[in-house]
Amino acid sequence: MGRLTDAIKHLLIINVLLFIATYLFGDQMYEWLSLWFPKNGNFGFWQMVSHMFMHGGLTHIAFNMYALWAFGTPLERMWGRNKFLFFYFSAGLGAALIHTGVNYYHFSEGIEALVNSGIAKNEIMEIISGGQYSPAWYDLAPKSTIDNFLSAYNTPAVGASGAIYGILVAFGMSYPNSELFLIFLPIPIKAKIFIPVLIALDLFSGVTGYGIFGQGIAHFAHVGGAVAGFIMMWYWKKNQFNDKRWN
Repeated sequence: MGRLTDAIKHLLIINVLLFIATYLFGDQMYEWLSLWFPKNGNFGFWQMVSHMFMHGGLTHIAFNMYALWAFGTPLERMWGRNKFLFFYFSAGLGAALIHTGVNYYHFSEGIEALVNSGIAKNEIMEIISGGQYSPAWYDLAPKSTIDNFLSAYNTPAVGASGAIYGILVAFGMSYPNSELFLIFLPIPIKAKIFIPVLIALDLFSGVTGYGIFGQGIAHFAHVGGAVAGFIMMWYWKKNQFNDKRWN
């Protein structure tokens, strides 16, 4: 890939510095900068952006930063720094919006089920705002409904994955015949096949709850970043915007 391009270099540095800072300042960094559900007391509007720089562990940040470098570098060279950064953060915001929208659906579904069973909404909110829940709720609504309701409220989203899924889409649309290799499947797969399959697997996991790649993954954030990336690429290609550099 050659030398690091400007935007990629600075994104890598910021992500690594904040990852180190989380070990110095502990859980407080996650409370401030992770993306919480808007009705959660920890939520702040800045988290729509700041969550892109937080990661849950060494493997998480390593995979994300490798993907940012590997797939983002040719895009920044093609577009220039400013257009690349606009695309990157727009895809990340799209991921955050769709992730939050899905959480609103799960939260509303859980609230409705409990209220319909005779529990006052303010009583429910008082319980969950204290970080608690009632085991009796599982007798009043399906387990998946309560699990999704509690997860939507209590579980923050972290990571650059949503923005990187937008980058993957842009790479696949710009270099469709590039051959990619998987660690667990060491045969070349063209980007135009690999990337749509990857997104489809995330969508499947998000809809069914079956974790193909593990648990605790914000699948709809991945899908949201991919959708935002596709819309931008479609618009730019339609308007022949790809030929114009922004810097």
